[in-house]
Amino acid sequence: MPETFRVAVDDFAAHLRVAQGSSDHTVRAYVGDVEALLRHVARHGTGTLAEVDLAALRTWLTEQSERGLARATLARRGAAARAFFDWARRTGRVADDPAARLASPRVPRTLPTVLAVDAAARMLDAAREAAVEGDPARVREWAAAELLYGAGVRVGELAGTDVDDVDLAQRVVRVLGKGDKERVVPFGVPAARALDRWLDVGRPALVTARSGPALLVGDRGGRWGERQVRDAVHRLAADAGVDDVAPHDLRHSAATHLLAGGSDLRSVQEILGHSSLATTQRYTHVTAERLRSSFEQAFPRA
Repeated sequence: MPETFRVAVDDFAAHLRVAQGSSDHTVRAYVGDVEALLRHVARHGTGTLAEVDLAALRTWLTEQSERGLARATLARRGAAARAFFDWARRTGRVADDPAARLASPRVPRTLPTVLAVDAAARMLDAAREAAVEGDPARVREWAAAELLYGAGVRVGELAGTDVDDVDLAQRVVRVLGKGDKERVVPFGVPAARALDRWLDVGRPALVTARSGPALLVGDRGGRWGERQVRDAVHRLAADAGVDDVAPHDLRHSAATHLLAGGSDLRSVQEILGHSSLATTQRYTHVTAERLRSSFEQAFPRA
């Protein structure tokens, strides 16, 4: 890749982190997509950003489609190209934006995976029962699962939570969400019990000098990471005999159960930290689908 391309990619990555407040995951994905695009045009003899045109962008996406990439991946790569060239135009690197008319494949909207209320209860009850003997690892899993479901936090938010972010008396937790936006989220009595147990007997047994302020620490004392949280959730679902779920599915479940229980959209939006109400509204579709399913199963004239 030409050096001018490399410098532009590095500057774009810095823009995403600083100006946009994008997560590390988003930055990695967009930068990887833009690098793939620029390598493609460089192979075809393009040496400057100003030489990239709409035809080259369309050829890039078409080739990837022919390689069998998923529609969601193609849509994300198209979005990355549009974001990059919009930034390049605004910063004077190109006079015109060649990606302004770049279309991406439509990605079918899928309903999020949601546990039934009784299945979520079985999973959390199983986590609590496994922690009865006070095994720090099991207590940690119980506390993590209760916060993921009870507060609807993202796995990255949970992994980044510190001890001082938790207020057991008020039953709230402060998390840093997407775009470095901070919010305070309430949680219920079951989560409070799990956290109290973790802070009382679990964390003290594992904490070391390298733990710092981390709320959840691993077996060696370091901050418990997102991958470890995901592994724990999959294991808890298997132990409870419920459908396999990821941490984000517990968040989906919490949102759906809140709406089904009568919470208003705005409140759920605040709890989840969604910047757009439209994002929260998809959970109303989940509850509607469940109502339709119950109707069709139970009503003789369905």
